[in-house]
Amino acid sequence: MPRLFGTNGIRGVVNEDMNIELASNIGKAVGTFLGGKAKVVVGTDTRTSNTMLKSALTAGILSTGADVVDVGICPSPAVQYAVKSGFGNFGVIITASHNPPEFNGIKCIDTDGTELGRNKEEAIEKIYFEKNFIARAWNETGNFAENNLANHTYINGIVKCVDVDAIRKAKIKVLLDCSNGAACYTSPYLLEKLGCKVISVNAHPQGTFPGHPSEPTPENLKDTINLAKAIDARLTIVHDGDADRTIFIDQKGNYLFGDKSLALMAREVVKAKKGGLVVTPVATSLCLEDAVKAHGGKVLYTKVGAPIVARAMIEHNAVFGGEENGGMIFPEFQYCRDGGMAAAKMIEILAKTGMALSELIDSLPKYAQIKTKVECPDAKKEIALKKLVEHYRDKKVDTTDGVKIMFERAWVLVRPSGTEPIYRVYSEAEDMDKAKKLADENKKLIEEIIKSI
Repeated sequence: MPRLFGTNGIRGVVNEDMNIELASNIGKAVGTFLGGKAKVVVGTDTRTSNTMLKSALTAGILSTGADVVDVGICPSPAVQYAVKSGFGNFGVIITASHNPPEFNGIKCIDTDGTELGRNKEEAIEKIYFEKNFIARAWNETGNFAENNLANHTYINGIVKCVDVDAIRKAKIKVLLDCSNGAACYTSPYLLEKLGCKVISVNAHPQGTFPGHPSEPTPENLKDTINLAKAIDARLTIVHDGDADRTIFIDQKGNYLFGDKSLALMAREVVKAKKGGLVVTPVATSLCLEDAVKAHGGKVLYTKVGAPIVARAMIEHNAVFGGEENGGMIFPEFQYCRDGGMAAAKMIEILAKTGMALSELIDSLPKYAQIKTKVECPDAKKEIALKKLVEHYRDKKVDTTDGVKIMFERAWVLVRPSGTEPIYRVYSEAEDMDKAKKLADENKKLIEEIIKSI
């Protein structure tokens, strides 16, 4: 059976592979999966195609007898918090997160607010492809309602999880870049409620993302970085399109890659709790492990994917988790990547330590990373990985997700892409020369293995 759901839902180009027929049938499949007896929370980000796709999806759900609660434009974590808070007992988010504006997507949320597990996605896919949909009589179709309190509920939930008094006393000045996305409806108001002085840019919702592309990379944030250098702000906060991730820029205008902010947050959480388990994918920097272990914590590595991290956190009662792309998960609030919560917690750290963000980052262990890729036909991927493991039989090898080879204070990860005929090759070491050497050697090695098959 073909697969619809990727690591973060279904995505595609609007009116090509992501069209109203697909959205309607996914709605029918979701409603059928739920037995036509459910209340489904539906929210969107700011993309121009959202109303079109939401209408089609909603119609499909209602046709099965399930009810729909439309919460409007919300960050993905706000929709998830709405489900968790009882607005409904299932959720669907129309979003393509950081992808360009011509893309959109559909992501399903389970009763507890977490992203749907793969076993349930497969059940929905089976219904979708077999078209074995429930179709209720005219007087048994679902009810539709609107609820505009999801963002308000989300903001108040975050405020309860941080030390508001400490933040207000610190009088922190923040530059906030909402990327014309869903954060426009929450983050300015959240930071104002925390007593911050907020300077906002790209804070008007617009699905074409005119300020800059919605992926918060250094290249896309040049204007924001220049502005950060020009004003006297303690930190700069940047969200992606659906605000489930946050990237930080320090008071000097230095862009902080997600592995740095993740390691800093993990250290501070473990320090405050005097230990605990942190969950993160295998591609995360050793910087996090060093920082966590220094304060009595432990690290559990998983496959790449926020839902996988979240479910491992639940299973092992972790105190924190997240990915190196700026996605952080705070179990005291909810088990999903949460850009608003990450922003509030980082501000709390600055308020309580009294330190500059650059100083906090400088106090972390230093590592250098290289990321590259190797072309490989899908049919050869599994065989090539087995041969790579055999090549490194005398080394410590982790096969949690791809093949990760451990060296002295360094590692290399060769991981097959789930969407492209390539391997992603990551290397890390304490200095750039060694990281580059490891990347080059292993890229050449995997190329030779592929050719030999």
